[in-house]
Amino acid sequence: MTKLIVFTDLHMTPEGTTIIGLDPYERLGRGIDHVNRYHADADRVVFTGDLTHRADTASYLRLKALLGTLAPPAAITIGNHDNRDRFLDIFDHVAADDNGFVQQSIDFDDCRAILLDTLFAPPYEYPASHAGLLCERRLGWLDRRLSETDKPVLLFMHHPPHKTGFTGMDTIRLTNEQAFYELILRHGNVRHIFAGHVHRTIGGSHRGIPFSIFKSPVHQQPMPFDTPDPSLSVDEPGAYGIVVVTPDGLQVHTEDYEIARRDSVTA
Repeated sequence: MTKLIVFTDLHMTPEGTTIIGLDPYERLGRGIDHVNRYHADADRVVFTGDLTHRADTASYLRLKALLGTLAPPAAITIGNHDNRDRFLDIFDHVAADDNGFVQQSIDFDDCRAILLDTLFAPPYEYPASHAGLLCERRLGWLDRRLSETDKPVLLFMHHPPHKTGFTGMDTIRLTNEQAFYELILRHGNVRHIFAGHVHRTIGGSHRGIPFSIFKSPVHQQPMPFDTPDPSLSVDEPGAYGIVVVTPDGLQVHTEDYEIARRDSVTA
């Protein structure tokens, strides 16, 4: 049974800086320590974008060093807070696809995992590039990856491909939702979609396909749905996802590792 750990929205910053008073390096470091201790047997640790907060070289180097302490192998894609060229220059072990996008397909015995690059850039013009896009070249790549396998497919992407109920974040979701869903529904082998971007734990289904969205290891989205500002943050415990493929389907868990305890007692 394939086991995948999922981190999203790392928002790494240079040494000595914080986000709302929180140190992304320290928080992610605790998450990696937790994975190494309890899930060193994972087949992959998937990182679904917003690796840094401002896509600067110092933050990418700091993150690369920290990910070097991870016991299981990593698989990485990018989000709207990233710079594609800078990421590929520093993470030189991560191969881009034939068109230079940070996408990859990984086959396991019981599934195929596909990581998608939904960064709507260049040009890096904010706030427009905070939204996501899968251009014709990326959709074509996905079409080919879906057509060449009989295995159930798990999709990993930064931007949710549909509304999640958070007014501000929904304005910067994947912009070409219709084309994306037409493609994957035509193939019929996508079993689950995993995303980040919203900094909340969200689960459900859209057009018949289950999805899961995970919280950040650093800062979270305030819970009120009708907030128009997508940049608001609150200090809540960091988390990562645990995905287990079973003979009969799929299990998705959330580990709030900063408050998780294993010294339970019988009630």
